[in-house]
Amino acid sequence: MGNGLSDQTSILSSLPSFQSFHIVILGLDCAGKTTVLYRLQFNEFVNTVPTKGFNTEKIKVTLGNSKTVTFHFWDVGGQEKLRPLWKSYTRCTDGIVFVVDSVDVERMEEAKTELHKITRISENQGVPVLIVANKQDLRNSLSLSEIEKLLAVGELSSSTPWHLQPTCAIIGDGLKEGLEKLHDMIIKRRKMLRQQKKKR
Repeated sequence: MGNGLSDQTSILSSLPSFQSFHIVILGLDCAGKTTVLYRLQFNEFVNTVPTKGFNTEKIKVTLGNSKTVTFHFWDVGGQEKLRPLWKSYTRCTDGIVFVVDSVDVERMEEAKTELHKITRISENQGVPVLIVANKQDLRNSLSLSEIEKLLAVGELSSSTPWHLQPTCAIIGDGLKEGLEKLHDMIIKRRKMLRQQKKKR
């Protein structure tokens, strides 16, 4: 009975691996997190209301190399009272999508504080971060270099890979490109972790 399991694992290892990634979508309230989620899910704009807890969706995305990848997204509310719960959702995550409102200059310092706080948690050390600069279609939106400076992304831990992606979640511009970058960072991290295990 016990040997049957080892036979099955050798058969399973010869099959192509199914890739699924656990991704948490974070950011301040009204940044556009849920709009990002449902644009990816339905490929159309969905009118949303503030998230009181979380939304979760499994979404299959075809990346540039025609490879279909499944992302299991957890979109967590960004209201101040919900932010202490973020760390519960980031445990064992493959990647973090941090959404910022490119127009909301006044709250950029608050966004910076939350971004740095979540990436400094020990369990999140080295977890790739895709920073989604949302609402780039609006005339008064900050440039990427201004957002990079205001969020102080250069001060993130050297072990935290990150990418800043300009997007417009309402029409979907930049979202797929951002996911491709996030996927690349996750794969690179997994390879590095496997190599570290082999050296032990």
